[in-house]
Amino acid sequence: MVRSYKKSKNKSSKKFKNKVENAAVNLGVKFVAFAISFLFVSCGIFYFSLNYVPKSRYEEQVMLPKMKEAYYVSQWCRDDFGKREFILWDNTRVDCLTKDYAIEFDFAHKWAESVGQSLYYAKMTGKKPAVALILTNLKDYKYVKRIERLDNGIKIFLIKTF
Repeated sequence: MVRSYKKSKNKSSKKFKNKVENAAVNLGVKFVAFAISFLFVSCGIFYFSLNYVPKSRYEEQVMLPKMKEAYYVSQWCRDDFGKREFILWDNTRVDCLTKDYAIEFDFAHKWAESVGQSLYYAKMTGKKPAVALILTNLKDYKYVKRIERLDNGIKIFLIKTF
């Protein structure tokens, strides 16, 4: 009778150990799943914040899609607003020269080129640099964010064509 008591005690302690081990494994799996989910969510939020541009921050105009750059310049830079295709002494052309700004128009994926040109035109004319980015789809807002990161006083105008 003593032996059967010890055997049943051993069986119940083994069952208890198995339950504890299973609970520990399940807890570990749940923790790993939570950590991975948290990592994905935080990466998504970080990515969204990199590309987010508040609409109230920029002047945005909606125009016809799939047109050439010259169309957007002619529609945006009217004679009462500024001078189109202003020629500098070295035969370079400012897309739009206003009272305050030397504005370079370009499609958003050519953001770096437009920044360089606007800085050059601003230096040559004594005006402030500005770019008018032509956005052809929603993903183009990431280029606006890239110009923001430069933090060199460039005014950004947006032309939305989608």
